[in-house]
Amino acid sequence: MSVKHNEQLVEKATAARLRAYSPYSEFQVGAALRTGSGAIFTGCNVENISYGLTICAERVAASAAVAAGERNFTEMAIVADSIEPIVPCGACRQFLAEFNPDLRLTLATASGVVEVIGLRELLPHPRRGILGNDADV
Repeated sequence: MSVKHNEQLVEKATAARLRAYSPYSEFQVGAALRTGSGAIFTGCNVENISYGLTICAERVAASAAVAAGERNFTEMAIVADSIEPIVPCGACRQFLAEFNPDLRLTLATASGVVEVIGLRELLPHPRRGILGNDADV
């Protein structure tokens, strides 16, 4: 996609990626999240021998933002050393949509391939579910 991406967020996500704890998969992921105040929070994946306890870079960054009192997420960059840019897993999509279903995502590879996409394209009905709330706010 030819949409201009946020180079600063990609740089911060790239740096965060290098701090990943990934002894099992050896697949490092970094994320950088900008909030409405302009603050940037970074995260990296943290693996665990019990794979279900692994936490993705996206949720680490988002949790750091919430812990700092920020809940207005505006855009996120995610960087991995992959052939094509990766997209957030289903758990991360739902987690991020809690704060902004229209979050702008810049997905990048370590080699510089970049794609910009909206979270809603990956999770079209983030609030439809068991609670009966069909409002796609």
